[in-house]
Amino acid sequence: MSTRIVMDTGPLVAFLDRAERHHEWACARFREFSLPMLTCEPVLAETCFLLRRTPVAQDKLLESMARGFLTVDSALSREIKAVRESLSKYRDLPMSLADACLVRMAELTQLPVCTLDSHFTLYRLRGRDPVPIVSPK
Repeated sequence: MSTRIVMDTGPLVAFLDRAERHHEWACARFREFSLPMLTCEPVLAETCFLLRRTPVAQDKLLESMARGFLTVDSALSREIKAVRESLSKYRDLPMSLADACLVRMAELTQLPVCTLDSHFTLYRLRGRDPVPIVSPK
């Protein structure tokens, strides 16, 4: 079964870095997802930062975009008001800019977010519905 997905930083890092704890899980999930997977610029920035000691993995991330496996949705530039509202609402967690963009993307696309972060269970779509997620149990 192929699933469209909004992709967070953790699974990308786990997929690209064999030393990551969830590498096998990420590889298995990525085979199930329809292409292209969606993400946002803040996720790419976080992923490149976390892979800074693995330049080959950084290059593979960018290659995945060039080959159409991963596409960037600029939720931040179009949806700044909603992103700011999420950042304010979840300030005490705290919510990252990437997370706020992904939550907004999930609202707009009605797609689940693939994440390793348990705090996604606390976020709500339109203030009430849980964000659908794909994550390790």
